[in-house]
Amino acid sequence: MKQLAIELNDVSVSYLHNKRGIYSVKDFLLKGGLFSPFENKHVLHNINLKVYKGESLGVLGRNGEGKSTLLRTIVGIIIPDSGTCKVSIPISPLLALGAGLELELTGLENIKIYMALSGKYQKHTIKDLIAQVSDFSELTMDQLKMPVKMYSSGMLARLAFSTVMTTQPELLMIDEVLAVGDKGFQEKCKKRIHEVKEAGATVIFVSHNPEEVMEVCERGICLKEGTIICDGSSEEAGKEYTKLFM
Repeated sequence: MKQLAIELNDVSVSYLHNKRGIYSVKDFLLKGGLFSPFENKHVLHNINLKVYKGESLGVLGRNGEGKSTLLRTIVGIIIPDSGTCKVSIPISPLLALGAGLELELTGLENIKIYMALSGKYQKHTIKDLIAQVSDFSELTMDQLKMPVKMYSSGMLARLAFSTVMTTQPELLMIDEVLAVGDKGFQEKCKKRIHEVKEAGATVIFVSHNPEEVMEVCERGICLKEGTIICDGSSEEAGKEYTKLFM
């Protein structure tokens, strides 16, 4: 029997949206009047989704359809307005470029912090892990000694991806991170994702590129206006996504 990794039941998420451009007490007095400057913007509507351990799921949808919100809800960054979200295995998220990195610290310090927070820091192995990150990311030790705020977007992507992927994650969540970086590094990342999958990891992969989703994932969903309009093979989800632009 397959083991559930993620289960969402009737999950809905909304944000408070500033509809009048009020950002201070002065703005409120001049523009607000007696009415609230905020309105609820519904992002996800009654999402039901089951992802089993070892599955690779691609998530497609136009900008603003709820893809990133879905991932942040699964991770626990966002608490749903209604419904339940259960995750039964540890998560290794790559939700955005530079997310989780402390920009004032060096690359080396960020690697050590990630390893410590994920329970993988051991004095006798940390040097080997750092060497693996340096080798995969193609960042030199001199570059890793620099503060991360001095990195280019490509260097940030390399550091973030390499740090998470050095060890074997159980649940890997990737949100458009592969859109940054040169083609050679992107291919290197895809190869590593396939290795992680073959070792039994569960993968959730968000992209605007249906071909990329079909290459990385067997299953796919397509979101439209915060609802799942397709849940099937990655090819079926890719076709449904393409229809959104016709």
